[in-house]
Amino acid sequence: MTAVCVAGATGWTGQAIAQSILASEDLVLGGAVSRSAAGRDLGEVWGGPAVGVSVSADVESALREVEVLVDYTSADAAKHHALTAIGAGVHVVIGTSGLSAIDFDEIDAAARSAKVGVVAAGNFSLTAAMAQAAALLAARFLPQREIIDYASASKPDAPSGTARELAERLGQISSHPLAVPVSEVGGHPEARGASIGGTQVHSVRLPSFVVSTEVVFAQPDERLVIRHDAGGTPTPYVAGTLLAVRAVPQLVGLTRGLDSLLLAS
Repeated sequence: MTAVCVAGATGWTGQAIAQSILASEDLVLGGAVSRSAAGRDLGEVWGGPAVGVSVSADVESALREVEVLVDYTSADAAKHHALTAIGAGVHVVIGTSGLSAIDFDEIDAAARSAKVGVVAAGNFSLTAAMAQAAALLAARFLPQREIIDYASASKPDAPSGTARELAERLGQISSHPLAVPVSEVGGHPEARGASIGGTQVHSVRLPSFVVSTEVVFAQPDERLVIRHDAGGTPTPYVAGTLLAVRAVPQLVGLTRGLDSLLLAS
């Protein structure tokens, strides 16, 4: 049995992950972190019967006797949580968005030094992983592309972790100069979006979206659009996260992208 701690266990996705761990036959929920619910039984925080897991206020006090930390918190906290877990010899699965490539480089270096594994994905949906794998394949032959990132009006970070991860990984595959550099665009150059990993990314924030990511590849007289849409429940992220939880104890260093984990298995 692999003992798992979930940071953000009272949140939208974290609760679904923690409940699935409780229901699994090969995983045990050994800890939970939520500053607002510290000291209470996690099940009672959810509005149900006690589950025998006391909620901790911080990761430092929740890592005793666990092998894997799952983080679904915020970009401000996730890096600190990951480095704290790595320092304690605990493997990490990061589902929190907003971390940069520089953050992940630091996490990777720490994990390799400590000989622990980290799996991070901007989106742990299995279908999102397939979309990302397809986009990375297309980028080998179609270097001209832009990304449109759709999310709810209240999403605090831009772009989403899904779009950021995709842009950074596409940049490792191929690059292509813009026909008109952003610095030479007239009017409002910011309308051309943000350059991330050499790809222009445009974030749309409107009601009715959860997270949708669209990458448009183009060459003369033809276009290829790869798009992933997520619905209004955390269900799509559960299977991929638990797959990562089960795999990460056998890894060393950072594996970025659920597709990378799937293709390596």
